[in-house]
Amino acid sequence: MAYQNLLSEVKENILYVTINREKALNALNKETLSELADVIAYAEQSEDVSGVIITGAGEKAFVAGADIKEFSNYSGKQGEELARHGHETVFNAIENSSKLFIAAVNGFALGGGLELAMSCHIRIAAEHAKLGLPEVTLGLIPGYGGTQRLTQLVGKGKAIEMITTANMVTAAVAEQIGLVNYVVPQAELIGKAEEILNAVKQRAPLAVAAAIKAVIASLNGDNGYATEIEEFGKCFETADFKEGVSAFSEKRKPLFSGR
Repeated sequence: MAYQNLLSEVKENILYVTINREKALNALNKETLSELADVIAYAEQSEDVSGVIITGAGEKAFVAGADIKEFSNYSGKQGEELARHGHETVFNAIENSSKLFIAAVNGFALGGGLELAMSCHIRIAAEHAKLGLPEVTLGLIPGYGGTQRLTQLVGKGKAIEMITTANMVTAAVAEQIGLVNYVVPQAELIGKAEEILNAVKQRAPLAVAAAIKAVIASLNGDNGYATEIEEFGKCFETADFKEGVSAFSEKRKPLFSGR
């Protein structure tokens, strides 16, 4: 897959996506968002991909926000459409994916960059990373799910504080408040993401997808318990369930087929 603003590569069933606009601190312009939408759709439909790692080029920024110049003259209606389209094609598409997405936050994750990281299922931050939602300094609010996902992750009080002050938090604080799962040295960032995905790759793919779906259902106004029950039942119809039970009985490692 050849992109102008992304680097993408599949190795051992992991799709590595690097936002490659280092001079612009990997800011999200329209073209980058369009390319992200394309690579996310590819990951969802490809049997060669079991998980995705998203990071930014260089060591300074994961994504330092959106490209403000592109929408500085938008009307209210255009702003709504910008947010709605981004939700559907990128941010919600990641959160609702059946494949596990990990954000490897290698530097500043601000505005749309933090929203991108929060849409991923797991976040790992380098020790020097800083995270925040500075939109109110521009007379805006987060428009790609930031108000909702930050609240889900850190709670109402901390979310309101971060959004209304526009203050950044360090990686260490982000880990303390539940905004990121792990903080590691920069050199270990991708390795930690790979460690998690390599563990997930050994599990039943359909069960992993079902678990993600059930968890996300609890956050989006759906009946999470009903989704869990339904997905639990579906698992009994899979070849992977039969293989898992057989492997358990035979005291061997299961060989899951994703069927």
